[in-house]
Amino acid sequence: MNDETPLTISVPQAGRQYFDMSRGASYEAAKRGDIPTVKIGRLLRVPVRALEAMLDNAGQKSNRRVSGPPPRGRREAAIR
Repeated sequence: MNDETPLTISVPQAGRQYFDMSRGASYEAAKRGDIPTVKIGRLLRVPVRALEAMLDNAGQKSNRRVSGPPPRGRREAAIR
């Protein structure tokens, strides 16, 4: 990052620049927590350092999301 790189960018700009996402998809990703955000009053911004750190760490075992169905509770498991 150089002196000209902003510290924060808009959600649509982050989605477009880093993930080639539409405006709506960018806000949905931010809502899910897939794009880090900070809220200043009514303004929702993406901290560039946090986003780039997230991308730098992507794929590491401790940061992987587990896909698949949620774990079953005891009662539900006993019924089957």
